[in-house]
Amino acid sequence: MRALAWIALGFLFACCQTPSFAAERPNVLMIAVDDLNDWIGCLQGHPQVKTPHIDSLAARGTVFTNAHCQAPLCNPSRSSLLSGFRPSTTGIYALQPGMRTVTRLKNHVTLPQAFTQAGYHTFTCGKIFHDGSISAADQPREFNQWGPAPGMPRPTKKFVETPAPHPLVDWGVFPADDHRQADWQIADAAIAKLKAVPGDRPFFVSVGFRLPHVPCYASQKWFDLYPVDQLQLPPYKADDRDDLPRFASYLHWKLPEPRLKFLVEHDQWKPLVRAYLASISLMDSQVGRVLDALHATGRSDETIVVLWSDHGWHLGEKGITGKNTLWERSTRVPLIFAGPGSAKGARCSRPVELLDVFPTLLELCRFEQRSDLEGHSLVPQLKDAAAERPWPAITTHNQNNHAVRSEHWRFIRYADGSEELYDLRTDPNEWTNLAKDAKQAETIRQLAVWLPKQNTPPVPGSASRLLTYENGVATWEGERIDPEAALPD
Repeated sequence: MRALAWIALGFLFACCQTPSFAAERPNVLMIAVDDLNDWIGCLQGHPQVKTPHIDSLAARGTVFTNAHCQAPLCNPSRSSLLSGFRPSTTGIYALQPGMRTVTRLKNHVTLPQAFTQAGYHTFTCGKIFHDGSISAADQPREFNQWGPAPGMPRPTKKFVETPAPHPLVDWGVFPADDHRQADWQIADAAIAKLKAVPGDRPFFVSVGFRLPHVPCYASQKWFDLYPVDQLQLPPYKADDRDDLPRFASYLHWKLPEPRLKFLVEHDQWKPLVRAYLASISLMDSQVGRVLDALHATGRSDETIVVLWSDHGWHLGEKGITGKNTLWERSTRVPLIFAGPGSAKGARCSRPVELLDVFPTLLELCRFEQRSDLEGHSLVPQLKDAAAERPWPAITTHNQNNHAVRSEHWRFIRYADGSEELYDLRTDPNEWTNLAKDAKQAETIRQLAVWLPKQNTPPVPGSASRLLTYENGVATWEGERIDPEAALPD
């Protein structure tokens, strides 16, 4: 009798420990996109863009129309989303170092690690963490399985000779066969995994697409979607930066991405915009392939799909291309949830952050909520898009430079104390800086309350695209910025 009792207890214990809770917890398919701004149909960021698959996903879920990144740069943005901490908390501002080399994050349980530890079958392919930021020794603690993360195919010679030459800063028709594209191969890996995931436990599959990150290459059929003679360029105002503080230009002091002046002088503005749009549509087609594969598994109804981009991208606005700013074009990103727990066909205009993805997935998958995360669950807004939300979205680029985005306002304060303020209701292009308008003093006071109180110095190993400001001296990547030097144009 005692032996039978021990057997029964052992069986009960095993049942409690075995991660066979597929019927209790939903699956997660997380799709990340690299350098995609709001130029998708459901965000109406560009009137001609064609993204039918992402738009279809938005139609069966909730699209957040006022979502913003934590940093306008790959490594700090992705490190923030996956750790649940702000860049101003961790000190990760540059393209280096990897998050696991940072003392505070060495043993921190990341978003994928939380699902791996909970018994989910976890898989990643493409770019989820910033390339090379997780060592081979650390990879198994994040995901059960790491799939391929191919780089972009490149021609033998660049198509466009840009200033400050960089091999990735290029655009044009290439290659002729879409199967050679990194995003096609990444989609192939995700599709194969979705077909093979175990049926006895839930899965967490993450897919990181590379386009429309430069080089903006696509085959001719994607360019044909955007005829040159009909192409609409983004809005631009020649004197747009005349009312900006000097420090605003320090955030993008020396970059490989070309300025608008170069594009205009070399007749490359339309070709770049066209290539960016073509790259978006190609990437969207691969999102569609993955979503179709999920549907074919028969597990779509029990799978949360979340799609996000790490930050935006300028295409001439403010006279620049690329990211590395605290303006709307650089911070506004797609964020879509669909599946269990999300209303269908909903649009939420509350300000939200990529930092909110981590706690939202934990709540949707019925994990215990964690007090160490700095984001806030979006579950109330997934149930009711009009639900109140007291927090604004905060974007940080290098130490003590922050943007606070509320439902209607953008407030920026730089490390030297200079400021910008925009009313997005009347000035969606952020052409008129209201920071010196005495009538807006109370608005600034209310928004400034949300500026991060902690501004951790850059962690050791920080280098590329690093701006520092100490004792009145600004330095870019270790080189002092002459306060009398001409601003880059």
